[in-house]
Amino acid sequence: MKKGIIILGSSRSNGDTFKAVSYLKDITGFEIIDLNQKDIGHYDYEFKNNDDDFNFLFKGVVQNYDTVVFATPVYWYTMSGIMKTFLDRISDFLKNEKDYGRMLRGKNMALISCSNDDDRPEEFALPFSRSASYLGMNYVGDMHSWVKEDELPIEVKEKMNAFALTIK
Repeated sequence: MKKGIIILGSSRSNGDTFKAVSYLKDITGFEIIDLNQKDIGHYDYEFKNNDDDFNFLFKGVVQNYDTVVFATPVYWYTMSGIMKTFLDRISDFLKNEKDYGRMLRGKNMALISCSNDDDRPEEFALPFSRSASYLGMNYVGDMHSWVKEDELPIEVKEKMNAFALTIK
């Protein structure tokens, strides 16, 4: 089984959050899935989005990776809409095809957030840590990154290096 995957949930595929996860990819070897490049519909109780990209993507993640790193910019003090949609859609596998949903148990979850400064709201990681607990996953931590003058500051790179050790 492959070690880890980074799920990038940003409206800009090459934005600041991508800069952060690219750095993490370089030091961990984790692959990146860009949700912005996928067709993933919103969760609905009638499962009308069964033919979009989510089912194939989710099955690939649970079958092939031990660690899932969610990466999202901070939008309006919370995760991006595309990341929220991805998390909501996990419910598809708690209702239908439960065997795939159960495959999350025992896997690791981590979070990277990104904004313009070291100013992430204290509660930002709560939906992720609580979701990990609910899904039977191990929440192994989170870190906040930011970009200055189109670069990751040294301080962020040092934090990312330490963070990488906790998720490998």
